[in-house]
Amino acid sequence: MTISLNGHTALVTGAGRGIGRATALELAKAGARVALVARSRDELTAGADLIRELGGTALPITADVADPDQLAESVARARDELGSVDILINNAAVVWPLGPSTEIDPARWAAAIAINVVAVASLTFALLPTMLGQRWGRIVNVSSGIVSRPASMIGGNAYVTGKAALEAHTLNLAAELAGSGVTVNAFRPGSVDTAMQAWIRGQDPDRIGAALHRRFSRSHAEGTLITPEQSAGSLLERLPSEATGQIWDVADPLPRSDA
Repeated sequence: MTISLNGHTALVTGAGRGIGRATALELAKAGARVALVARSRDELTAGADLIRELGGTALPITADVADPDQLAESVARARDELGSVDILINNAAVVWPLGPSTEIDPARWAAAIAINVVAVASLTFALLPTMLGQRWGRIVNVSSGIVSRPASMIGGNAYVTGKAALEAHTLNLAAELAGSGVTVNAFRPGSVDTAMQAWIRGQDPDRIGAALHRRFSRSHAEGTLITPEQSAGSLLERLPSEATGQIWDVADPLPRSDA
């Protein structure tokens, strides 16, 4: 399927590496101007340079999505330097804190929810008025297949809770916006070979739980992880669709071209 996003502006969070960077690159290849948002300045710069080497337009924005002021500044910079944002990929997320729930600091649990859910909603609400005004917008919230089997990630309560809440937010907002021209969907990217996966494998099994550590280590050892580029490609193929309120899974068949 050939996708053209010429004339559109996208904002991708968590765009410094992994799925976020790969998605930003795919958006740029399709012709979109891309704002890359993350905390990692050097990684963002490298990603933006890759896009420019392809002949695309990229704006790296160093920001912590959990900080409302930084989030507002990111929206303003993207709008002022690239134009109105009409594609939003909410990819930024954290997997911490990991470990037995009785040993988790409630403040860190809440901080994870702030990044994985509250920041997503805040950024979406900030960009929605423009999308609604032009009657076109695409919002994709990157979720996880763990939502369909929450009991299988013992020791990751904050992450599992956040992703489940994210999908509920997605479906409810999609229903609210039905017929507006703005679609809202969630994307389960599959088991991807990312820095987050490597971080989990590098943790002390006694601290995060032996079963959790073993699960992520086994996936890597067995070679079942897909690349960020494969996952991002699947997301981009679905983006032009007018379908809304969907839970896209990387393992599902791709939409067929009308051609």
